[in-house]
Amino acid sequence: MTMTDPIADMLTRIRNAIQARHKDVVVPSSRLKLEIVKILKEEGYIKDFTYIKDNKQGLIKIQLRYTPDRRPVITNLRRISKPGLRRYVGKEEIPRVLNGLGVAILSTSRGVVTDRKARELGVGGELICTIY
Repeated sequence: MTMTDPIADMLTRIRNAIQARHKDVVVPSSRLKLEIVKILKEEGYIKDFTYIKDNKQGLIKIQLRYTPDRRPVITNLRRISKPGLRRYVGKEEIPRVLNGLGVAILSTSRGVVTDRKARELGVGGELICTIY
């Protein structure tokens, strides 16, 4: 059976692992998923990630991050643009997540970037997900 939305699957696996208080989670790899995970690491939402090469598409092992009192750093992770309803925003319409405390991840002509970087570059694109 083919998967219609692999990005939503990755985000759901991360949400489920956080809810179950797992240390890490393994998801099938793709270039877009790797770029999203790199942004999550740069923004401090995850500890680290490693790419595991196998003889198929590869895997991404994501190490989740928790506060010292074992509360997850990620409190909300939402897919915005879906295969059935793509959501594109212009450079003036890029949303601020929690008044700048959260991050929106966009796929632009300049690559996969955060909302702040997209405003800086002056580009819009497909609004992939929001996180805070």
